[in-house]
Amino acid sequence: MKAYVFPGQGAQFVGMGKDLYESNVEAKALFDEADQILGYKITDIMFAGTDEELKQTKVTQPAVFLHSVICANCSTEEYEMVAGHSLGEFSALVAAKALDFADGLKLVYARAMAMQKACEKSPSTMAAIIGLSDETVENICKEVSDKNNVVVPANYNCPGQLVISGNIDAVNAACEKLKAAGAKRALVLKVGGAFHSPLMEPARAELAAAIEKTDFNKPVCPVYQNYDAKAHEDPEEIKQNLIAQLTSPVRWTEEVNNMVAAGATEFVECGPGKALQGMIGRICKGNESVSVRGLE
Repeated sequence: MKAYVFPGQGAQFVGMGKDLYESNVEAKALFDEADQILGYKITDIMFAGTDEELKQTKVTQPAVFLHSVICANCSTEEYEMVAGHSLGEFSALVAAKALDFADGLKLVYARAMAMQKACEKSPSTMAAIIGLSDETVENICKEVSDKNNVVVPANYNCPGQLVISGNIDAVNAACEKLKAAGAKRALVLKVGGAFHSPLMEPARAELAAAIEKTDFNKPVCPVYQNYDAKAHEDPEEIKQNLIAQLTSPVRWTEEVNNMVAAGATEFVECGPGKALQGMIGRICKGNESVSVRGLE
């Protein structure tokens, strides 16, 4: 069985999607529609902007979503299940026809703006921890956290790679303890805030209001969601999990393992970058029945 997977924020690059815009009539129509929906020419920034312009949250999230959805739309391959990493879950829902393109883009933009506001309220960050067990990282996060400074596991990316998220002081303190515990790397990331942590609560409430006003359909294939790593097809469950995702960790390792258990033998990454290919390769290491590739 073939699974389509969709990347999240951080996969963007200048020039993304330009080849599709210039070579595919349907892709061009969606790019032009996105410019109209957003009220600014995101295509100008995607195709010929600067790295700094593309890193703006209000640009990054719609850009990655747009590129990913168009990649999937341009493909003629059949797929039996979908999943997305963080922001990528919105792309997956459009691919599975649980959301239409315009509603998906509007929700992604609402999510980006809500997250930006939450980031500005509280100085916060994230850090990638390499080379420790999930349990060790979880325990140290608990040791460091208190009511004023929070740090939590945010992205369970693959074995030996976990991203933590929280207040700047708490993340820095956790990094020092994690290095002392034997982490190969504890690298603070260049991000604007503590995504997938309790500090995103203001954004969660704002996104929830937008999601509740949006029509969701029954997907044409199972959608594996970050919140609980399980397959979902009920529109109401999908909506609630999408809301909860903003303040909960991305359980990507468990999600991929559940997809393999359900019969996935080929993972195809749709969108910019190759981050998910690397993660899935490490999750499924030694499993020769599973192949991973990008959608060129």
